[in-house]
Amino acid sequence: MSKVRNISLALGGFVAGALITLQIPALAEKDTKPSLPIEELRTFAEVYNAIKQGYVEPVDDKKMIANAISGLLSNLDPHSAYLDTDAFKDLRAGTQGEFGGLGIEVGMEDGLVKVVSPIEDTPAFRAGLKAGDLIFKLDDTPVKGLTLNDAVKKMRGKPKTPIRISLIRKGENKPIEVTLVREVIKVQSVKSKLVEPGYGWLRITQFQENTGDNMVKHLNDLTKQGPLKGLVLDLRNDPGGLLNGAIGVSAAFLPPNTKVVSTDGRTEDAKQEFLARPADYLRGSKDDYLKSLPASIKTVPMVVLVNSGSASASEIVAGALQDHKRAVIMGTQTFGKGSVQTVLPLPGSAAIKLTTARYYTPSGRSIQAKGIVPDIVVEETPDGAPGTHIREADLERHLINDKDTAAGHDAVKDAAKIDAVKPQPKAPAPAKPKGKDSKDGADEDPLARIEYAGKNDRQFAQALNLLKGMQIMQSKVQ
Repeated sequence: MSKVRNISLALGGFVAGALITLQIPALAEKDTKPSLPIEELRTFAEVYNAIKQGYVEPVDDKKMIANAISGLLSNLDPHSAYLDTDAFKDLRAGTQGEFGGLGIEVGMEDGLVKVVSPIEDTPAFRAGLKAGDLIFKLDDTPVKGLTLNDAVKKMRGKPKTPIRISLIRKGENKPIEVTLVREVIKVQSVKSKLVEPGYGWLRITQFQENTGDNMVKHLNDLTKQGPLKGLVLDLRNDPGGLLNGAIGVSAAFLPPNTKVVSTDGRTEDAKQEFLARPADYLRGSKDDYLKSLPASIKTVPMVVLVNSGSASASEIVAGALQDHKRAVIMGTQTFGKGSVQTVLPLPGSAAIKLTTARYYTPSGRSIQAKGIVPDIVVEETPDGAPGTHIREADLERHLINDKDTAAGHDAVKDAAKIDAVKPQPKAPAPAKPKGKDSKDGADEDPLARIEYAGKNDRQFAQALNLLKGMQIMQSKVQ
């Protein structure tokens, strides 16, 4: 299988699956300074001088140094990277939930741009782009020959300007062409609705600075008419975000001071334990937003929905609730990004994003390159749509799982697969007349997607059925 080279770049600077902490430059202040490899640095200086003097065109010193730094980081793991001025600015904007672009996380595979995941409520999402789509042309420019950076820059642009994207999708006989209009992306971090009396749906699309506070407002709205009988926490295609956001969401449903996650790295400040307490989830705020939550939230029956697009911070939440047996995890195996990136500003306005630690669930599990295996496996569609999932283990140079040497395999295949409802054989569908958008006689939109918590959302339907069954069992016991 061809490997995805890099998913750390995304339109508008959004970072796929990022679990981020922000720090001031502190590495140079360490007591023990590493010795420099003099001979290797001499070789570097010779190469630098050869380029400076003999390359066919003049190269700016600043650009050469930036490229060298970028090379150092990009060859470590898929999530370490050099952030130039624009990328650093976009990263900071992304954690606040607003950035420019099309709203699509991308990687590179076989010289084409591969869609990792469209971000909810963005031009890419509304147009129906799906994970696994291969983009081969941007307007009239072939993607072959472009670097991922070049392709991303072409997809960026001023709001309200269009771009035509040509893509290949598995299962489609011909290319798909779609025109997207660029816009300022404002990601709504939390969504909710009362799907029927007593049963709520809470969706977190990304862990931002205000995710915890927004979650509390939504939960209070859901419980206005009384305590819930069941809650579906939807973390599908949530690529992660800020660590304190994940701790805050976990703390909403766990007893105070319960262990949520731990990290371990080479430096002392990378060895930490995070608990369900204000000191670990509040950042620069004195007000504990969880204080206004009704007590019933700590005990409401819960199902957490996850899939291969659930990464990093969302895996922390799922892992914590699973280890403490607070919720049933349902869906498909998660992405498996079990590493922490620290953003270290550099002199000027650039920065580096450096992988500094692995994180572990409360029971000590590392999910790096493995992911969270659901308690109940329910595929998005009855046929499972094989071959469309991208996970950490598919990325070149991914960190190994230090707790499980066999973590690169698909853990679901080795577990007993349980589906809440086995798909029943379908009766033959009546023939449909061939139309403009038909395929093999079926009127089918190749860009159609599942609406979360909608009538065609199979995983959500099974989660709701399970909650109702739990409520019936509880009533019988009482």
